[in-house]
Amino acid sequence: MTLFDGKVAIVTGGGSGIGEAACHLYAREGAKVVVSDLNEKRGNEVAQAIQKMKGDAIFVRADVSKPDDCQAMVDATLEKYGRLDIAFNNAGIGGETNLTADYSIAGWQKVIAVNLSSVFYCMKYEIPAMLKTGGGAIVNMASILGQVGFENSPAYVAAKHGVVGLTKNAALEYSKQGIQINSVGPGFIRTPLISGLEQDEQVRNHLISLHPIGRLGESEEVAELVIWLSSEKASFVMGAYYPIDGGYLAR
Repeated sequence: MTLFDGKVAIVTGGGSGIGEAACHLYAREGAKVVVSDLNEKRGNEVAQAIQKMKGDAIFVRADVSKPDDCQAMVDATLEKYGRLDIAFNNAGIGGETNLTADYSIAGWQKVIAVNLSSVFYCMKYEIPAMLKTGGGAIVNMASILGQVGFENSPAYVAAKHGVVGLTKNAALEYSKQGIQINSVGPGFIRTPLISGLEQDEQVRNHLISLHPIGRLGESEEVAELVIWLSSEKASFVMGAYYPIDGGYLAR
């Protein structure tokens, strides 16, 4: 018996990194997986890889910064599988790096749209779908930077703080109706999001030094936490923020 037999999960940003790892773990635990991403090639590859392992998955292209795309993603899920039980709202970008006063308006708007507004848009359409079948689980992607600041990243920090607050608020509203809503806060994880930073040895070593464990995290490590929070094993966890950061926030 697997954790998610008969259940359906959406993963945004499912084409790479933590999202890709989560897609595979959901499928391993018996879920039908809707892989959503802006990158059609990568998203299709992940869905096909799951299918080759005898799992059930489809790809749905979505730009989660657009409300209509988020609604269409949920509609496509219901059309294909008839229900929605789990959502991992993971899609995000790093965005521009600049001092607050020098940060571009366009850069600010893009990061807020992709990293924060998208979580609201997704939940707006995911929650009604889950209520129709008696509940579900939502995990929102925050960050360690949903708790602390980081120089030259004002938009990212603001967005991730917002995700933590939005998660708490939604949990207060829907926990009694059977939807468990939580957020995760990864430290620096070896994903395409930070691949550019890792190419500079000095920068890579600095990032590693921020984590008492002495290394960066792996996508699969974060995905394991997401899977637990999506399951009935976490049935009393509501509105929580779970750091997974190699000790970053313990300093």
